[in-house]
Amino acid sequence: MPTPRRRRSALPLTLSATALLVPLATACSGGASDDAAGTGQRLRVVMAFPPAQAMSPYGDDAVTLSRLAVVEGLTTLDRNGAAKPALATSWKRDGAKEWTFTLRKALFHDGTKVDPAAVARSLNAAEKASPKPRVLSDTGITATAGSAGTVRIVTDEADPLLPQRLANPSLTILSAAAYRDGKVNPAGHATGPFTLATVKGAVSATLERNDTYWGATAKAPGVDVTFVADGTARANALRTGAVDVAEYVPVSQASLLGDGLVHEFPSARTNGLSLNTAHGVFADPAMRAAAREAIDSKALVKAVYEGRADTAQGLLGPGVPWAADARTAPVDRAKAADRAQVAKTKEIVLATYTNRPELPEVATVVQQQLTGRGFTVKQVVRDYAQLEADALAGKYDAFIQARNTLLDTADPVSYLASDFTCDGSFNISQLCDERVDADVNKAAATTATDARHTAAATAEADVLGTDALVPLLHERFVQGYDDSRVKGVSLDPMERTLITADTRVG
Repeated sequence: MPTPRRRRSALPLTLSATALLVPLATACSGGASDDAAGTGQRLRVVMAFPPAQAMSPYGDDAVTLSRLAVVEGLTTLDRNGAAKPALATSWKRDGAKEWTFTLRKALFHDGTKVDPAAVARSLNAAEKASPKPRVLSDTGITATAGSAGTVRIVTDEADPLLPQRLANPSLTILSAAAYRDGKVNPAGHATGPFTLATVKGAVSATLERNDTYWGATAKAPGVDVTFVADGTARANALRTGAVDVAEYVPVSQASLLGDGLVHEFPSARTNGLSLNTAHGVFADPAMRAAAREAIDSKALVKAVYEGRADTAQGLLGPGVPWAADARTAPVDRAKAADRAQVAKTKEIVLATYTNRPELPEVATVVQQQLTGRGFTVKQVVRDYAQLEADALAGKYDAFIQARNTLLDTADPVSYLASDFTCDGSFNISQLCDERVDADVNKAAATTATDARHTAAATAEADVLGTDALVPLLHERFVQGYDDSRVKGVSLDPMERTLITADTRVG
């Protein structure tokens, strides 16, 4: 695959970008008018990831719903990752595995009450979902309706992080009408400041203000959302005023837009190269070690991210503040195969996705680095929705992804469990290692904060020792909006929020 050309000046739109903006402008054409009450303009937002599971809360679409302020759980997280009240006003631990949550008075978008039966139904449905949401990959939950507006939750194992876990968007609370015909439909059945009114496939969605919201009423009357995977098109939409907020502005476009339109902040996202430990060339630890030695993180940061990223430090980067002090060096790593040995291997397939515009270029640089070590590399680059199932099934030799290590519970132990244990639900590397499983389980059972950090760092070292994932770099987020006219956009390192009740134009 040829190296993509970088945009260095404000050139006219390419044909492909122009074509992408046509449906965007059409979808947002009504967004600039005031609502009937005269209380503000509708927000026009362009998102990077089209719905991959028809807005099911059990996959990555749940994060989109959370970022658009449609869904809520029993709890939410503060900036430090601590649980705070949402649909639950308080909670208490009744035993190692038992908790009681007290609900607030609230209504679903369809007008029905948020009661203990509805909460128990939603949580139990998530537990029984197939595939199970990543946040439940290392534990199971059983919820029962209690008296006086309470819900009792029992976990399979002692889980000190249950309040943080329940803030995950995949454990959103929906009304009974959302669960019909074996499917889960959040449209009109959630509780957030905005209700999902319509979804047009992978093209657009319309949100309306929830006037019966239990918290502060949204300042915008609605949100018109367009899904555009092409990062240059998203940036151009912001530049031309076609949208108010552009999610994930490409690094190549940030300097062109200027400081007034781009907002860069640290993240907990690690860009990594997952190697298939179960099948193919990288089932051999010596070949994985050779791939690791081929990677030059500094070159990637300079060539692709123009310095707007941090060089690889481990699985857990600067977005996890305690990680650097707790980290320990990997042990028992395999000796890397030399270039002559590598050259004898068959062609490997390296896959990544287009939704994050830097990743195809990262893949090209990584391909060059691996080729320099003797590997023969074929690239597969597609939309994420077309790759995910095959990646999880282990159909690629190597897969480049940008993974938020705090996304599931604001605690990296759940990330380690879902991505690197034998039963992990997001185990793209297909890793199954007894030591990794044992140390991840030990970390999950540890309650004291410092001890949990130490245990998580040990598990991180175990994973790095297998070379199942080679850290490439740690991303910084760049969100786009004109801060002179758009207010209240959430710059969240954990990526749970973007549009909030406070987001508005003017």
